[in-house]
Amino acid sequence: MNPNFDFTFVDSVLGKYPRNEHSTIAILQDIQEHYHYLPEEIFSHVAAAIHVGEARLYGVATFYENFSLEPKGKYVIRCCDGTACHVRGSQPILSKLRAELGLSETKKTTDDLSFTIETVSCLGACGLAPVIMVNGKTYPAMTPEKALNLLKELREELKKEAENA
Repeated sequence: MNPNFDFTFVDSVLGKYPRNEHSTIAILQDIQEHYHYLPEEIFSHVAAAIHVGEARLYGVATFYENFSLEPKGKYVIRCCDGTACHVRGSQPILSKLRAELGLSETKKTTDDLSFTIETVSCLGACGLAPVIMVNGKTYPAMTPEKALNLLKELREELKKEAENA
């Protein structure tokens, strides 16, 4: 627990919703969108604010696969490994991305929190296989080379943001 955690953003989210259990998922979604995960510090604060037990709030956060208690990168790359994508070559794409980023099946996020790679069972775009998704945007007919080019573009975006900061 970080005693220096700034709750300003969390409080702004809490101000958008009724302070009750029915707002739980919306509040957690907004917080995760901002931080790219749910920081441990927010649980007692949010639980008290919406009048639910901390264990109940944690239970919601761990029940839904979309929520993460681990920090994720600015760019979350989801590699589909469903049947259509797998048959059409998703594994070499995944391997190439992991190798380029120094990630593995167990280490999913780069140390600088720029990239996270996740595998998913299906992205619902089987006719476009193999597919990857970056922050909700679908990239069809991927190859290892196209994936590396996309990664290069994303790194250039990060560099531009850093220069403008």
